[in-house]
Amino acid sequence: MQDRQIILGVSGGIAAYKAADLASKLTQSGAVVSVVMTESAQEFVGPVTFEALTNRPVNDDLFTPTEHYQGEHIGLARLGELLVIAPATANCLAKLAHGSANDLLSTLALAFMGPILVCPAMNSEMWSKPAVQRNVEQLKADGVRIVEPGEGWLSCGTVGAGRMAEPADIILAIERELNSTIV
Repeated sequence: MQDRQIILGVSGGIAAYKAADLASKLTQSGAVVSVVMTESAQEFVGPVTFEALTNRPVNDDLFTPTEHYQGEHIGLARLGELLVIAPATANCLAKLAHGSANDLLSTLALAFMGPILVCPAMNSEMWSKPAVQRNVEQLKADGVRIVEPGEGWLSCGTVGAGRMAEPADIILAIERELNSTIV
């Protein structure tokens, strides 16, 4: 993945700790990882963690440019080869499915013209709700690739579906996507 430009969107769920591991592994593989965090994500893992792991600034504000002065949502969208959102909470899925653009991550997703991989993570009850499943189906219809959540121990103290895919599985999906976009 040497020098491949990957944007990692992190939304606000407990699985954000796995996103830090994903960012580290991608960086170690040679990828250039630009992290975009929602405000809620920062309640779980701080931006400094991702800055240390990627050696790059974290982007978290729609109106305060970090590197791209025409707007981070435009600059990052033009720079990135792939947008990966991990974890993607129920709220994030709804925003993406309905074209909402009220923060940097959702606005970036609308401006991004390349492939998008979404890695849902939430508790089993939320994951099984018809509204969430409708949003997932809409995203699939829109061409978004979904890295399906697994089953296992969830932070709410139950075992079931909704656990974010493991970083190694997400990396395999990223490699497949990047390899399929080489011309």
